[in-house]
Amino acid sequence: MEKEKARQAERFRELGLVVFIIIISIAIQFRNKEFLTPLNIRNMLTNTAILSILSVGMMMVLITGGIDLSIGAIMALSGMVTALSVRGNAALSPAFLLLEGTVVGAVAGAITGLLIARFSILPIIASLGLMNVIRGLTYVVSGGQWVSAHQMPVSFKNIATGSILGINNLILIAIIIYVVFYYFINHTRTGRRIYAVGSNPEAAEVIGLPKRRIVWMVYVLMGALAGLAGVLWVAKFASAQGDTAVGYEMNVIASCVLGGVSVSGGRGKILGLLLGVILFGILANALPLINVSSFWQQAIQGVVILSAIIMNVLIKRNNDRAALARRVI
Repeated sequence: MEKEKARQAERFRELGLVVFIIIISIAIQFRNKEFLTPLNIRNMLTNTAILSILSVGMMMVLITGGIDLSIGAIMALSGMVTALSVRGNAALSPAFLLLEGTVVGAVAGAITGLLIARFSILPIIASLGLMNVIRGLTYVVSGGQWVSAHQMPVSFKNIATGSILGINNLILIAIIIYVVFYYFINHTRTGRRIYAVGSNPEAAEVIGLPKRRIVWMVYVLMGALAGLAGVLWVAKFASAQGDTAVGYEMNVIASCVLGGVSVSGGRGKILGLLLGVILFGILANALPLINVSSFWQQAIQGVVILSAIIMNVLIKRNNDRAALARRVI
């Protein structure tokens, strides 16, 4: 009964997001006729693809009750390593470079996960510390230099700018990741255990779930996705720098919150996450189109995110009250 009511609340929230996205899209279209053109929609999807990939990993981290502030630094490191590799050997295949960046990110995520799962360091402290370490390592690896577009072969840049059957590679990669992780989270025992660990960590340990292993695995996956995103970022912007994606983790967390992922753990769905990413992408794309000041853009995004947080809190409080009332009765 409680689970059914929770599902109904999530469906109601997702429906509300869909309605809000439609309303805001129509309103923006009235202000700028270019907003809903196929070209702008394609550009918007392409620009939010990397954000959506990272949001999948962050959703799993948040579901376990954690947080990862190091993903921007991991993106910078993986992007720099692959850029340096391709600068030294232009014949390297794009598949190898994607794998290389993903492995770099997975190793970084494994270290973060080890600190959290094995040594019980608070996620915000562990990831914040690793963020600075990894960011510094990026500068060490690059010698304080950056890799520019003319030092990258066309094959590398085509990882992000190329297309298959008319669909940009970034969008295709994002779709594949969403399909894979939708199945993983909803239709595997490990996926269900992630929710169990986040919903009630103490009970998860009592019933014998490998809590530490699951938490560690989630951070490895987050790191791997951040590493992949780093390669895609560098290929997209044709530039690898030590300060790549500074502060980008805040956008990722904001997208998760907009999508109904609970920052206290235990709740979040791929569909809601996708809607949250789309809404964040619409705000980022549309506000400049209607000539909103950059200062007001941040304020408006902040108001929308704060509203989503308040809604999440109210829904959770209502569910908790209903559950408590049933127990008392």
